[in-house]
Amino acid sequence: MVHGKKFCFDPIGIIHSPHAQPEGMPIQPGGAAGVRGTVELFPEYLEGLADLAGFSRIILIYVFDRSEGFDLAVTPFLDTTRRGVFATRAPRRPVPIGISTVRLLDLEENRIIVEDIDICDETPLLDIKPYVPLFDAYPEEKAGWLEEKEEMVITFRADGRFCQK
Repeated sequence: MVHGKKFCFDPIGIIHSPHAQPEGMPIQPGGAAGVRGTVELFPEYLEGLADLAGFSRIILIYVFDRSEGFDLAVTPFLDTTRRGVFATRAPRRPVPIGISTVRLLDLEENRIIVEDIDICDETPLLDIKPYVPLFDAYPEEKAGWLEEKEEMVITFRADGRFCQK
């Protein structure tokens, strides 16, 4: 039985971006088109970057380290209706883990240059996965309540609703 077991993860690197704080930043990579950042992998993980250069996008898995506590019902950025947290991408979650699919531009030693970054500066990185369209893209699938909000993601910016209380 896994319920009740604690899992501890140490970051494998730090994400750097021009977004100094959550307020005012894009809420998804689609709203951060062209915004560049870097992913600094700790030197002991450098070997893990082998063969990554052949991918055009990568998935960054990180900690919402500026979030404390959680709410099981939230009013997400793109809506005015309270929704179950698991039907949103809100950062105040029982396990504060975020994902972002960003464009991979270049690799320089232990630094990955990326674009379309919607992550706060100095966010701890937990993992990197290659984006594989065959595995990760299902454009014909349903997006629930978000389907009618799709266009908003490009211009909407975060406010303070999920910052530390």
